Parts: sequence; C-alpha cells; structure tokens
Amino acid sequence: MSSTTTLQKAGDPTGNNGEGQPSDGLKAGLKNRHLSMIAIGGVIGAGLFVGSGGGIAKAGPAILISYALVGAMVVFVMRMLGEMAAASPNSGSFSAYADRALGRWAGFSIGWLYWFFWVVVLAVEATAGASILEGWIPAVPQWAWALIVMAVLTVTNLGSVASYGEFEFWFAGIKVVAIGAFVVVGMLAVFGFLPGSDNPGAGFAHLTDAGGFMPNGWGSILTGVLMVVFSFMGSEIVTLAAGESEDPRRAVTKATNSVIWRIGVFYLGSIFIVLTLLPWNDKSIVEKGSYVAALDSIGIAHAGQIMNVIVLTAVLSCLNSGLYTASRMAFSLGERGDAPKAFAKVSKRGVPTAAILGSVVFGFIAVYFNYAYKDTVFDFLLNSSGAIALFVWLVICLTQLRMRKILVREAPEKLTVKMWLFPYLTWATAAMITFVLGYMVYDDGNRKTVMLSLLVAAVVLIVGVFRDMRRKAALDA
Repeated sequence: MSSTTTLQKAGDPTGNNGEGQPSDGLKAGLKNRHLSMIAIGGVIGAGLFVGSGGGIAKAGPAILISYALVGAMVVFVMRMLGEMAAASPNSGSFSAYADRALGRWAGFSIGWLYWFFWVVVLAVEATAGASILEGWIPAVPQWAWALIVMAVLTVTNLGSVASYGEFEFWFAGIKVVAIGAFVVVGMLAVFGFLPGSDNPGAGFAHLTDAGGFMPNGWGSILTGVLMVVFSFMGSEIVTLAAGESEDPRRAVTKATNSVIWRIGVFYLGSIFIVLTLLPWNDKSIVEKGSYVAALDSIGIAHAGQIMNVIVLTAVLSCLNSGLYTASRMAFSLGERGDAPKAFAKVSKRGVPTAAILGSVVFGFIAVYFNYAYKDTVFDFLLNSSGAIALFVWLVICLTQLRMRKILVREAPEKLTVKMWLFPYLTWATAAMITFVLGYMVYDDGNRKTVMLSLLVAAVVLIVGVFRDMRRKAALDA
C-alpha cells in the first residue's frame, strides 16, 4: 500500500504519529537548528562561488536583475512547496504530492528524474572536491580523493539522520559565516571605511562607470538567467528533510518564510559587493573568480586559498545533501511501490540503508565515467540531467494548483502556509519557468542540455504512464 493511501485512510495528512515521529519508519533525528541551517545552506551551492564570474562577464551589473528574477522564481516555488509540505511533511516531498494531485505516473516520473539529477551531482561535486584536495596533497591522485570523499559521506549518511544533520549544520555554517563576513567587509571597503584596504572604494560608481548598468543590452539579462538558474537548485531539500525533524510543520513554515532574505543576502548581496568593488569588465573576475578577485582588490592575503577552503566546504555540503536527498527520494519511491521494495526498508537507526547504498553506487559509477568516458558517457549524463531542476519546479507549480483544492476540501486547517495571490502567481511562475526552458532551446549553448533532458524525461514519463495503465488494468480485472 502506498504511503499516500495510508495517510488518506488514517485521516492524518501529515504522515506523523501523535508524538511527532514519522509513521514511515524514519526517525525524527533532525533538530530545529539542523533544519534551519539546511534551509540556509540549501540555497548556497558551489555554483555561486565558482560560476558567478561568467555571469558577470556576460551581463555586467545587470546580472543582478538575472539573480533577482531567478531568486523571485525560487521564492514562489518554495512558497508553493511550503504550503504542501507544512500540511503534509513527507520524505518524498513534491514527488509524493504529485502522486496524489496529478497521478501515480507524475509522482513516479518526477521522483526518478530528481533522483537521477542528484546522483549525477554526486559525481560532479566529488570530482570538484577531489581537484581541490589534489592541489593540496598531490601525492594522492584525484580519482582516489573522489572515492575517499564519497566513502566518508556515505558512512556519515549510513550512521543516522542526526549525523547527516550535524555534518550539514557545520558545512552550511561555514558557508554562511564566510558570505556574511564577505558582505560586511566588502561593504566597508566599498565606502572606504575598511582600514588597510587596497581598494580605494568607489561607492556605487562601478555599477555604471563601464558602459552603464546594462552594457550588453536587455538580452544579456536572459543569458544571465540561464547561467545562474542552476546555482539555486537545492532550496527544496529542506522539505524532504522536514519529515525527519522534531517539528516538521514549524520547520517548513520557518524555512519558507525566510527564503526571501536568504536569497537576498547570500546571492544578491554578495554579487552586489563584487560589482561595487570592481568594474564588471575587470579581467580578474573571470580569471580568478568573482569572490577571489574582490578579496584580492581589498588586499586580503591568500584569498585564493581561503576561497578554495570555502568552495570545498560548499562541495562537501552539496555531496552530503545530495546523497541524503537521493536516498530519501528512493526511499519514498520504494514505499509507494515505484522502486525496489528494499529501498523502503530502514535500519535500526532509522535510515534507509538500501536506498543510500543504491544511490551511492550509481554515484560511484558516474565518478568512474567522469574519468574514463568524460566526453561521451559522462557528457550525456551531465547534459541529460541539466534541465531537470526546471522540470521539478514546473511540476511543483502544477501540483500545488491541484493540491490546494484537495487540502481545502479535506483538511483546510492544515493550510498554515499559503501561496500568495493564488492561483495567479502560481500560473505566472509556471509561465516563467516554461519561458526559461523555451529560451534554453533557442540558446545555442543550452539547446543540447534541454533537449537531452527532455529526452530522458520523456522516457521516464512513458515508463510511468505504462506502469500506471498496467496498475489500473490489474485493479479493474
């Protein structure tokens, strides 16, 4: 019997028993401080540190508009997801909600696509972390570092959900402190109030002194959107983790309510500092990376190595959360009968051991492909998972449109978090996501990614629909 059906029959859409423990065998081992930091750290990926320089080079100061547009889109998606998760915390999150609102085929399809996305991310982040570690200790080859990092975080996730939460608390904490310090120190330098700074501080002049605020035209904003959109993936992790927390409803409500300032400070705030410390066309922004270039301009010693430590922390955080997320989605799929039954079994410590191992095995295989067949097999994996983030967000929009009606009819008291301007803002967000996907098809640099992602999505969708048809036929027989 699926978890959705169980919850409906039990009359409790939360999926938790009276003591706050998940009714699916998982243990509520995440503390509120874990959830708070997972929520904050979920929007700070390595892409923010590594990829922002390219976006600045393409759009100039107008990249701030790109970040604001994508940030708004993520805020709206998280609000929709928060509405559903606060009413019904579930380890399958949007996959479980799509299962109920749109049909078994939808929950199956988006759940497996999301799992696929994260196991490919495991390989990407393991390789990125390994390259940094090899630079520090070259005696150990890069592939060995990748395996070591993957193995350590696998053991962490197998231990207990509390150990995952503790690791993520400190990983995310380092990122938060680093960006917070960067914003504060950078703002002092911008206005010439930082003692010993090598940067004279030009105030806001650099936003317009190199060809204006929009030096490459309006089109560069859309190009910037394509370059930054994927650095936001991960904000939805907190809704999966909420099912294993002490107070799921409170955790989800707090996380969704705070997403605006998190994106405002960590993304817009930090990029704003870079753009006010240096002209957007300064070559060092691309050559060194935006944050290293900004720190160098102030005169911070060993800025490159400091940023390497922070990027490594972001990579390890992403790996840790990626393995957790993939395993919980596999667990939920197994629980609903859409994955091997072994994935739905939990150990005495309350963790889905088979789901974790199944996810990490695929991650190890992807790491191997990255070294052995980088330009063929791994290139396909990377491109075919690239647009899945946007598919997930679009499905969340469509699911929320249906789930609102279900919740109003069956459990209106559970609507403690509500999407703003429903249904108009939900439709507007769905339209924006669809537009971004369409623009990716138009853009030469992203066409391959979106087409291969659509191909994989179509295959999974066909399998999901076929399984649903067989299931219905069996029930009618």
